[in-house]
Amino acid sequence: MSWIIRESGFDPERIAHHGNKFMIGNGVLGYRGTLEEFGKKELTATIVAGLYDQVGGKWREPVNAPNGLDTKVYWNGTRLSVFEAGNVAAGDKAVNSVNVGRELDHSRVELVSHEQSLDLRQAVHRRRSVFRTADGGEVAITAERFCSAARTELIVCRFTVESSRDGELTIVTGINGDVWDINGPHLVRMESDVDGAEGGAAWEVVSLSASTQELGLPITVAEAAEVASGGEHEVLRKDLSIRRRFHVHCRAGEPVVLEKTVAVAAGLEGETADEVRAAAIQWAREAGQLGYDQLLSEHAEYWERKWSASDILVEGDEEAQLALRYSMYQLHIIAPDRSEKVSIPARGLSGQVYKGAVFWDTEMFMLPFFLYTQPEVARNLMMYRVHTLAGAKRKAAEYGYEGAFYAWESQETGDDACTLFNVNDVFTGRPMRTYFRDKQVHISADVAYGIWQVYAFTGDDRLLLDGGAEVAWECAKFFYSYGYFNPRKQRYEILDVTGPDEYHERVNNNAFTNRMVKECLRIALDAMEILKRGNVERYEQLLADSPIQPEHIRDMYERLYVPEPDTQSRLIEQFDRYYTLEDVTLTQLKSRMLHPHEYLGGGNGLATTTQILKQADVVLMLHLFKDDYNSAVKQANWAYYEPRTEHGSSLSACIYALVAADTGSPDWGYPYFMRTATIDLTGDSKQYVGDLYIGGTHPAANGGAWMAAVLGFAGLRYDGDKAVLRPALPSAWQAIEFPVRLGGGSYRIRVSREGVTITAPRDNPAALRFIVGDRELTVAPGHEVHIA
Repeated sequence: MSWIIRESGFDPERIAHHGNKFMIGNGVLGYRGTLEEFGKKELTATIVAGLYDQVGGKWREPVNAPNGLDTKVYWNGTRLSVFEAGNVAAGDKAVNSVNVGRELDHSRVELVSHEQSLDLRQAVHRRRSVFRTADGGEVAITAERFCSAARTELIVCRFTVESSRDGELTIVTGINGDVWDINGPHLVRMESDVDGAEGGAAWEVVSLSASTQELGLPITVAEAAEVASGGEHEVLRKDLSIRRRFHVHCRAGEPVVLEKTVAVAAGLEGETADEVRAAAIQWAREAGQLGYDQLLSEHAEYWERKWSASDILVEGDEEAQLALRYSMYQLHIIAPDRSEKVSIPARGLSGQVYKGAVFWDTEMFMLPFFLYTQPEVARNLMMYRVHTLAGAKRKAAEYGYEGAFYAWESQETGDDACTLFNVNDVFTGRPMRTYFRDKQVHISADVAYGIWQVYAFTGDDRLLLDGGAEVAWECAKFFYSYGYFNPRKQRYEILDVTGPDEYHERVNNNAFTNRMVKECLRIALDAMEILKRGNVERYEQLLADSPIQPEHIRDMYERLYVPEPDTQSRLIEQFDRYYTLEDVTLTQLKSRMLHPHEYLGGGNGLATTTQILKQADVVLMLHLFKDDYNSAVKQANWAYYEPRTEHGSSLSACIYALVAADTGSPDWGYPYFMRTATIDLTGDSKQYVGDLYIGGTHPAANGGAWMAAVLGFAGLRYDGDKAVLRPALPSAWQAIEFPVRLGGGSYRIRVSREGVTITAPRDNPAALRFIVGDRELTVAPGHEVHIA
């Protein structure tokens, strides 16, 4: 089955989309899928996980490191670029450009063919461009690159030029510090350097060093490059760049190969500028000496292990198969598998959009993939929340509350990067007051929920003892101080909030929020009991001098109001007085729009006074707490809320797929699954909210695609004690097969039209209970069980 994402032809209108679609990464570095000759206008970016900067009063965002893959090619003095060549297939007119030192007529240089591809199995990006030159010859440029999974500081590239005729080839390659920034520039005091080494110019390393504006953190990009064919070589230095110019007499049919190893080092752990620079130079030189083939081999070995633990086989639906692999690939390239100090931002490592911040997306939509396939990464994601507890406590204190109020847009310290005016009005250009930062209180409950999920799945209480229990407790304290006790109804309520459906702000008793708060309170009580048994001293410290005690949390848990299904309609009202809003169709609402990018929420948004939702909070609640509601309730709410949901969030569609499968209607859910799984393949997503650009990758949707396939259509659930399988395959699927990690053991599960097969390797630590349909069985190590 296919592992290749491929696109032929060059369309300048698709550059931004392809930058997302063809991304590479390794959890530490993310490099957009742009071509080697591209620059900041084409949104080329090298994003370093956890490195942020703020310039003046602008938004704080990730730092885009200098581009170490910057490469330009000249053939007999004429530049070969997809931009400057006439596109034969598209019939475009050639574009004139400036060569090194003189104007040339490029109208006779044609782009004969162009292809860009991504090998998902080995996480390698490739391009091939064939040009026809003025003398009738053809010059082919091929390149492949990867962010090393074995050496996460490295980006490695092999660049090849081959011609049908003899000619003079010039390759200018190096590090470009003039980078794309949304709210920059973030790098100052840029200095270039050349570091020689024994053995001559072959291992000479060039570097570009700078520091961030806000915190003065050092960053260095170093490059070792070699052209195997030899030729002339010189270093070109400018204020914001350092490059090498290689000149080679190229013979027909003999490829000229350039190998580059680019190392990116940043002082995230307090290293000095000299230490950062020395590390980058050493990494680049050592990698250059190993060579491209060796670096690719060790990188590919890492990816084989990743796919062995996660690959899904779908029989009968090739499109779904490729889309699922692509979704998992996008999660793998941004997974913090070696650090618990960073998490996954809402747009991954694809750029500076959404301030590179971590949202609730991580716990709700990405965590399940890692729980079932790489529990150690899931633990890292939640330890990030432990490490950022201080920021959450500062935010709670800022608003006058106890405990921990987690950031809506969290960066490296946990302080909230979200502003009070997050969207501009498209008509006036004025900033609009939004209530994401101060009223989306469910984020603290989402964090506690994620921490408990890791504990429940692994059975390992170390996360709780290492700070997870304290996080849950501080979140519960926040909700106790935020909540309102209604003396007339003798119940606690959660008032003045914004749910995931952001089109309706400052509502009371949002069903999703209240149910999540109740779960947070329960988790806090249980986690504190575990802490009491494991570290009584810390338990007593947390309760000492606190006005909020466990009995207060228990009372709120027992008397917290959570909206229930109506006895007749079975509907759950999304928030108080939701049914009093104007009930219009989505088509009617959109007919009222005066601008395609106008924001539908906020004080004057078109959806605010209607029942049209950005995403259905109630349906998400039904998925998360599926055992609390029967199938009739789920079906009724699915049918009611779906026509009223705009799906303005990429998080929305997968939830409808999950609940449809849960109610035995997988073919209802299949279009939502495909919409989720292909969002970054098609580029079919919102690019603007108001005048705010929100493009980039969608890792939460990628996680949602995995959830829809495994938790939805395969019907898998695990509660830390037993696994349940209630399959509901779409009609196009003949079978789905996948690996999972459950209870410390590994299993391979196959769900087909004929039955379910569960295989356990011999080295599993113990047997595990499975419930398949109405049958209960135990799968022991080394056994395979088939249920017809």
